Amino acid sequence: MKGTAMAGDTPPIDARGPGAGDPLLVVDDVSVRFDTPQGPVTAVDRMSFDVRPGEFISVIGPSGCGKSTLFNVIGGLLDCSAGRVTVGGATVRGPHPSIGMVFQEESTFPWRTVIDNVAFPLEVRGVPKAERLDRARQTIALVGLAGFEQRFPSELSGGMRQRVSIARTLVFQPGILLMDEPFAALDEQTRLLLGDKVLQIQQDLKQTTLLITHSITEAVQLSDRIVVMTYRPGKLKRIVRIELPRPRTSDVVSSPAFGHYVAQIWGDLREEASRGMAESETAGRSP
Repeated sequence: MKGTAMAGDTPPIDARGPGAGDPLLVVDDVSVRFDTPQGPVTAVDRMSFDVRPGEFISVIGPSGCGKSTLFNVIGGLLDCSAGRVTVGGATVRGPHPSIGMVFQEESTFPWRTVIDNVAFPLEVRGVPKAERLDRARQTIALVGLAGFEQRFPSELSGGMRQRVSIARTLVFQPGILLMDEPFAALDEQTRLLLGDKVLQIQQDLKQTTLLITHSITEAVQLSDRIVVMTYRPGKLKRIVRIELPRPRTSDVVSSPAFGHYVAQIWGDLREEASRGMAESETAGRSP
């Protein structure tokens, strides 16, 4: 599976992850089409890339490029029209027990305490109470909320509530963590600090993670590789390998190398966003 060539004299980018061994997650020639009153619309067009165990991959693209549609296909919430997604070599045909999902909308239960929120997936699975509360406490500590177990969501900040959502997904120990713009509603400072916490968790657990985001800074801060999508229909534009040292924190945003990656990816996104605006203006002038 090959990516598209970069601008200038840079050679084509390989859509395969680094290192030896089989990938854990494979997006293989995936397309998604929807029927609308105006006719069929292609949201995602022949996307291909893979994710190796322990990798952190971000998917980024202009608004409306099909990022969340792709997320739903990978998570088994939406069928693709062509191609397939596999986990451990097996085709995903619905919600997968190895995949945990965190969504943009903060989704804590307001009537449950933090510990009861986090323990809820284990409760649904019938895990005995003592075991599920013990695992919930461990996961709450992992996301940096030890001491807040008996608080209700209304007593927490937005960033803390999102950490509860992440903990609720991590508590059942998924092999793959999918996150769809989980920090979009937060201010920039909170996003950077929460990004530090996510990196720490990912490194501690060696968690395979796929993040959908519209933030270039966030993608570069967190990722091993960044999948850049084109404007609608969403295709693979290129894959950028982020060669910044790990362990990594938000301090990296002040480095010249970080600024280079941000500028490089912004060049891609600006090109695609400009194309989208031009198409919209042309459609608006049509009789």
